[in-house]
Amino acid sequence: AGAWVWRWKDRIDREFMRRFTEFPAMPGAGGPAQPGANVREALRAMGQLLKDIQAQGKTPSTRLTLTSEESLQAISAIAMRCGGCGAKVGANILSRALGSLQPVERPDVLIGLHSPDDAAVVRVPPGMAVVQTVDFFRAFIDDPYLFGKVAANHALGDVFAMGAEPQTATAVVTVPPGLESKVEDLLTQMMGGAIEVLNAAGCALVGGHTGEGAELALGFAINGLIDEKMDSVMRKGGMQPGDVLLLTKPIGTGTLFAAHARYAAKGRWIDAALQSMVVSNQTGADILRTYGATACTDLTGFGLLGHLVEMTRPSGVDAELQMSTLPLLDGAVDCVQAGIVSSLQPANVRLRRALRNADEFVGDPRYPLLFDPQTAGGLLASVPAAQAAACVQALKAAGYPHTAIIGRITAQGEAIEPVLLKT
Repeated sequence: AGAWVWRWKDRIDREFMRRFTEFPAMPGAGGPAQPGANVREALRAMGQLLKDIQAQGKTPSTRLTLTSEESLQAISAIAMRCGGCGAKVGANILSRALGSLQPVERPDVLIGLHSPDDAAVVRVPPGMAVVQTVDFFRAFIDDPYLFGKVAANHALGDVFAMGAEPQTATAVVTVPPGLESKVEDLLTQMMGGAIEVLNAAGCALVGGHTGEGAELALGFAINGLIDEKMDSVMRKGGMQPGDVLLLTKPIGTGTLFAAHARYAAKGRWIDAALQSMVVSNQTGADILRTYGATACTDLTGFGLLGHLVEMTRPSGVDAELQMSTLPLLDGAVDCVQAGIVSSLQPANVRLRRALRNADEFVGDPRYPLLFDPQTAGGLLASVPAAQAAACVQALKAAGYPHTAIIGRITAQGEAIEPVLLKT
């Protein structure tokens, strides 16, 4: 025991790590070797070795069950990868993976997914304006099909929150390099989940881009349509004093999936969160518009407080937020009490300056969830008080059972902080 042991260990560790950064000179080379050097020779040698084994009527060991072509792919997958267009996924993989997808047919899509052209061509109907949005994030679950559903649902949320009709989607996909069969299967499952959600929303997948990267990721650029007179647009800045604040889905996805990554979340918590995340906001937005919603947004990365502040500022109002009525996902409080929060949480917490009485609630177990980033979250909307009860009832009947009145809108006061917390 003692400080000398740690100095000794540090020396050993540094010597070990040095081997990964200072490479010995390659034979016949004038300088240090570079990662990926002689990869072509390694590919050729491995291919020849497998051919020799097969020519002798033998098979590789039971642990080596790849074909010669697959072995070359495997070596290529771990070699230094190219950037730029060299990092695109192969055309054969794409054609096979996307060939089975059947996007919803729309008469305003003139050239779409299965047309061999450089871009999609879409008609904008007379009297309509285009609503555009984009969302993209890396995978947080191991099920590519379910991840595809959540990613598509999340991307559509902004269009629904504006009161628009989704028209087309283009996908942006990042997949880890690997065997062609595995990459193809991954793309097929992930895009299968996404197309299911897009088709249900009447949104046609018209194209996209797929490239290699360290982690699986998926996003969509969504085009929507809305009346160019803008009469039906639900914006963030329309809140009126006296309105009631509604939330259609429970919060807590950020802390739950941070805990899931540490194997610290219960399976039933994650299942319930995923069930909430795949619920579309399309019907909810229609109901809110029917009941005269004055402002609306979908709850995503900035958390409940962040999105509420985005609404109060342009509306020129203040808001009261009632902690006791916040709908929460099962396990969310347990996770934050265990000190597990999303990596985006610290940035969101900076918005605590928007709270007039934060000091009174820092000990409340629900307080950290005000800053919890959401994925495919619900709709946060202000509704005239006279319509609020009927609106909540309609939303619950339509498949949003956790819908709750979480506060009210007040006239802008003298205080700089726009949000007041209440029990």
